[in-house]
Amino acid sequence: MIDSQLRTSGVNEPWVIARMAAVPREDFVPESARAAAYIDRAVPLGDGKMLAAPLVHGRMLAEAAPTLDDKALVVDGGSGYLAALLEPLVGSITVITPDDAVAASRKRGDFTLLLIDGAVEELPDSLTNRLADDGRLVTGLVRRGVTRLAVGRKTAGAVALWPLAEIGIPRLTQFDKAESWSF
Repeated sequence: MIDSQLRTSGVNEPWVIARMAAVPREDFVPESARAAAYIDRAVPLGDGKMLAAPLVHGRMLAEAAPTLDDKALVVDGGSGYLAALLEPLVGSITVITPDDAVAASRKRGDFTLLLIDGAVEELPDSLTNRLADDGRLVTGLVRRGVTRLAVGRKTAGAVALWPLAEIGIPRLTQFDKAESWSF
């Protein structure tokens, strides 16, 4: 995984490589999927949940550039793997489900780092309100059916996302835009 997927795709940060080597992916998949835990695509976990490919998590960590000063919020795609990778790299971590992330909430946050373990069509205010001003965001972004790794920052109460690279990130349907009709 490290030499054939991460390094060859430009993920070479020593701390990312160390975390990916330290957390066994097979511990985050069902027994029947352990042989496929390191393949270069998403692994189905059941109930629509997925473990993203190693490259997705490696790139997300590298782009997040977490520090021990960070208060991190992770929207878990169902595996718990991204949170396990991130935990010792940040000061504190809170993990929520996609359903919790899209639920109406008036909570204001002081999270400095938000990682969404999956691809989203739109970010609800209930989630971005939990990010502190100048907080960072790393997620997958769905545009016209294509998923891309994206980074963003919250400034003046708004989050802007910048797509970086097309990459196969499992889609989180809880973040799909409501279908509408237009001319």
